[in-house]
Amino acid sequence: MSIGIIGLGYVGLPLAVGFAEAGQHVVAVDVDDAKVAAIRAGRSYVEDISSERLAAVLDQIDAETHYAPLARTDAVLICVPTPLSANREPDLGPLLSASRTLAEIAQQGQLIVLESTTYPGTTREQVAPLLEARGLKVGRDVNLAFSPERVDPGRTDFTLRNTPKIVGGVTPACTDRAVALYETVCDNVVRVSTPEVAEMAKLLENIFRSVNIALVNELAMLADRMGVDIWEVVDAAATKPYGFMRFEPGPGMGGHCLPVDPFYLTWRAREFHMSTEFIELAGKVNQQMPYYCVERIERALNDVEKPVKGSRILILGASYKGGVGDIRESPALRIMELLAERGAVLSYHDPFVPALPELGLQSSGLDTAASADAVVLVTAHPQVDHSALVETSQLFVDLRGATRTLATGDVVRL
Repeated sequence: MSIGIIGLGYVGLPLAVGFAEAGQHVVAVDVDDAKVAAIRAGRSYVEDISSERLAAVLDQIDAETHYAPLARTDAVLICVPTPLSANREPDLGPLLSASRTLAEIAQQGQLIVLESTTYPGTTREQVAPLLEARGLKVGRDVNLAFSPERVDPGRTDFTLRNTPKIVGGVTPACTDRAVALYETVCDNVVRVSTPEVAEMAKLLENIFRSVNIALVNELAMLADRMGVDIWEVVDAAATKPYGFMRFEPGPGMGGHCLPVDPFYLTWRAREFHMSTEFIELAGKVNQQMPYYCVERIERALNDVEKPVKGSRILILGASYKGGVGDIRESPALRIMELLAERGAVLSYHDPFVPALPELGLQSSGLDTAASADAVVLVTAHPQVDHSALVETSQLFVDLRGATRTLATGDVVRL
């Protein structure tokens, strides 16, 4: 079997390697010349896939920048970004562009699957008409399905193989084809009745997390005013063996899913004359967290009689989560921008992000912590010894709760 994959980022590259390891021939397509060159050289740029693992299956993967070779594949998976516009509305530009180009070369008998997160109705209302405009009847000439990606970058306990895979086809025959495809690389394939169910299931997963993170973030702000330790509150509540799921406060949400996906559903809901106020409120709370964190840093400096302006502040972590170098929607970037606007002298340390050209910064060594007026933990990377930094820092502001077990009065926590 030959598998085509469009988009070779955090979703597409692991799929390419996974299918290649299963013995399938893979045609991997991306418009980014650098990504294609890296794959051809056996050099991975995604933390979840080692270069050694990629190199081991390189003879099974043809990396290309053009779509023509996809015409010879049995199935094509679309894994391109689905970001938000400047007005925080769905931007289907990359998805529709990829779909249009693919439709021009699609062949009878092919299976096409969308993996990119989107609003319910996209597969049936946007992609299917592009194929049928070429005379390819969906369900008869080509099969079309939606199967949402469930990638959590940096995670090793749940992978493509052991994470259940949801599949919903436009017709039962489409679902059958897609299920058969994913069963070659996934242990548990979950069949649903329509692509709309699969599309909405993905959004529900991320909205569930967004809402609960917003809840605990709002409680963290309230606990601060009340003089209550929110981390002790969460630890205590988490001892309940049923009816409670642990979520922790933090500086905000980042990455390619949580800050983006809920807005796909709120936008779609307006077409049905409904306002999803609960989801939008959660988004508002989470978007405000970097501003609250800057205020917390200001108060911590004020307590030691230092203004933000002119203070040397070392930020620990620029990526959106520990163990990865993804800076998309990272709250650390907004926190640094806000501190710079207030006149702080900024530096940062991140073993996964060597430079931030937009801020004119390069990752510095941890030896600068002792001379900083404040060290602020925004993203907790496992390679960094935060306990040791607390000992050497003049002021340590912990926005992640990584130091909550330390018995010291030198730490200011969210």
